[in-house]
Amino acid sequence: MNNTPHTTPDTTTGLLDGKVAFITGGGRGIGAAAARLFVREGARVVLAARTEAQLKAVTEEIRAAGGTAEYVLCDLADGDSVRAAVERTVELYGRLDVAFNNGATTQPPGPLDELSEADFDRVSAVNLKGPWLSMKAEIAAIRATSGRGAIVNNSSVGSLAANPELPVYGAAKRAVNSLTASAAATYGREGIRVNAIAPGLTLTEMVDEWERESPGVIDRISMLNPLGRPADPDEIAQAAAWLLSDRASYVTGVILAVDGGLRA
Repeated sequence: MNNTPHTTPDTTTGLLDGKVAFITGGGRGIGAAAARLFVREGARVVLAARTEAQLKAVTEEIRAAGGTAEYVLCDLADGDSVRAAVERTVELYGRLDVAFNNGATTQPPGPLDELSEADFDRVSAVNLKGPWLSMKAEIAAIRATSGRGAIVNNSSVGSLAANPELPVYGAAKRAVNSLTASAAATYGREGIRVNAIAPGLTLTEMVDEWERESPGVIDRISMLNPLGRPADPDEIAQAAAWLLSDRASYVTGVILAVDGGLRA
């Protein structure tokens, strides 16, 4: 049990000042926004994803602005790849403090009986097995280095109710919510907090793909939202940053809807 006395966080510094952060899916969308934000809030980051060109572009942008960033290629469905990416973070910076498990893939929209078995396996491998593999590696790294820390998993508001357009995506994300709660209950005594965010519709490349396959979906979902619009990726990243920070020191096991009031 980690019984280190808690002290009131210093609110004069950045949310993640001095922390080492590992971010999956860091080459685009919410992951890239998180990387930029975490660095602005004082962190050193390692970005992980499969597409090197995207990772390199975000990393170079952060460095050009004076931040500290590295990247590593990582396949979230492969345990050896995930472990190597987390271990590389420790090699580069000497420790791991926080992690944002953001990487995901989507499914072709439509009823569950029309989804192929190959697509089911792909979505499950990345969106459920990926966060599980990531947490296993991250918890081991936090234990071995910082001793205490925080993890945020990126879920979806589509995990909180029926999701007829993206049923397997929603099911995988709902399972991530359960893993998050179980991890919070398991590792809290060690000083490792685990939470999730459940974003609503967010203007990312993934949603652009959904719009191409289902024209009008952005406007249709936005009309149901009390704020009347989709989110910008930075708005989602802000919630993750707070949950990872010491200012959320008494928050664990939460699935935080960041959805503009869609589920209000």
